[in-house]
Amino acid sequence: MDLQDQLQQLRRRIARIDRKYAGATTPLQSAAQDWRLPERYSIEHWLSGQEVETPQGRHFETERIWERHRRHGSIGISDLNDLPPDLFDELTGCAVDPVAPHHWAFLDTETTGLAGGSGTYAFLIGVGRITAKGFHLRQFFMRDYDEEASLLFALERYLSEFSVLVTYNGRAYDQPLLETRYRMSRRKAPFDHMRHVDLLYGARRLWKLQFESCRLVDLENQVLGVEREGDLPGEMIPYVYFEYLRHREAFRVAPIFHHNAIDILTLACLCAIVPWAFRSPAEARLRHGPEMVGIGRWLRKCGRMEDALLLFRRAVDAGLPGDLLFRTLWEVAQLERKLGRMDASVAVLTELSACRNPFRAAALEDLAKYYEHRERNYTMALEMTRAALACEDSSPLRRREQRLARRLAIPRTRRLL
Repeated sequence: MDLQDQLQQLRRRIARIDRKYAGATTPLQSAAQDWRLPERYSIEHWLSGQEVETPQGRHFETERIWERHRRHGSIGISDLNDLPPDLFDELTGCAVDPVAPHHWAFLDTETTGLAGGSGTYAFLIGVGRITAKGFHLRQFFMRDYDEEASLLFALERYLSEFSVLVTYNGRAYDQPLLETRYRMSRRKAPFDHMRHVDLLYGARRLWKLQFESCRLVDLENQVLGVEREGDLPGEMIPYVYFEYLRHREAFRVAPIFHHNAIDILTLACLCAIVPWAFRSPAEARLRHGPEMVGIGRWLRKCGRMEDALLLFRRAVDAGLPGDLLFRTLWEVAQLERKLGRMDASVAVLTELSACRNPFRAAALEDLAKYYEHRERNYTMALEMTRAALACEDSSPLRRREQRLARRLAIPRTRRLL
C-alpha cells in the first residue's frame, strides 16, 4: 500500500469518527452550557434562602445564625445574651427604656448610592437579633426595583417584634433613607415605636483620640481584632448591584450579603464594649490612654468631675502621645481647681510650666494668678508672668507685668503694733 492509499484510509477513519461524535459535546462544553442556564443565575443557587411572598409581591430572604460557642474577635457570642437591659442608660441619658437584649434590632442597609435622597434604594436590609441560641440574622433583598414594596412590607412586620433599634450612623443615614422609601411607597415607617441607639456617637467619644478613623470596619480590626479577608469595599457595593441588575448574574451580589452580615455582627459585638465604657468606666476594659481621655471628657461634660479626674489620671499613667498628654494634664489642673484642690492644681501646672508644650504659657499665667491672689507672693507672680511673656506675648500679660512691677516698686511699711 503506497502513501496515497494510506492517507485515503486515514481520512475515511477520521470521517467515521466525526460522524459518530457529531451530536455529542465535551464535558467542558456541557458545563459551559449549564452555566448559562437561567437557574444558575438565581440567587437561591448562591445563598441558602427562599423567595418570600407578601401581599405586596415577592422578594428574597435569607437567614443565618452564629452559635453561642463562637466568637467574633475578642467578643464571645454568648456574651451578648448576658448584656443588661439598662445597658444604654448612660449612653442615651436614660432615653431608652430597659428591655431584654432579645428586643434589640441591629440594623444595617446596603444601598444604591451613598448620598441618600429619594433616588436611593435600600436593596439589602439586614436585621440581627440576640437569641438564646446565638446571634440570628435575617436579610431582606430585592432582586429588582419592583420588589421594594414587598421588602418594605416584610421589614415592617419583622421590626414590630422589637422595641430598640441599634445602628451605626443610622440616625443620619439608614433611618432617614428607609423613612424616605416608606414615604415613597405611601406607607408609614415602622420606627415610631422603637427607641434608636446610634452607636457611632459613643464610639467617636471613646476612640476618636486613638484612631484616625472610627469607621465600623476599622473598629472591627483595631478593637475586636478581626481582619476581613476578601471583603467587598462599601463604596463598590452600588456598582456591583447595578452590574447584577444589568447582567442578572447572582454570584455578583453574594459578597454584598457577607459584607452586610459581618457589619451587623460587629455592631452587636461593639455593644459589649462601647456602652459598658459609659455605664461603668471603672469596670470597663479600657486599656489605652486615649480611650480613657475620651470617656473622661464625656464624664466631665455630664458633670461627673471626680470620675472624669480619675480617668484622666489613669490615662496619664497608661501613657499618652505628646500633645494629648499635655492637653490632659491641663484638663487635670483645671478640674482640680474647680474641685477646690489648689495644691494639686498647682503641682500639675508647675509640671506643665517646666517644659516646652502648647499649654506652657497658660500654665505660667495661671501660676502667676495663684501667687498674686492666693499667696500674695508678688515676686514669684512677676517671675511667672515674665516667663509666660517669653513663651507668648500678649496684652493681658503685659498689663499684669506692669501692675506687679509697680506693686513691687512701692516700699512696704511695717505695721505698728
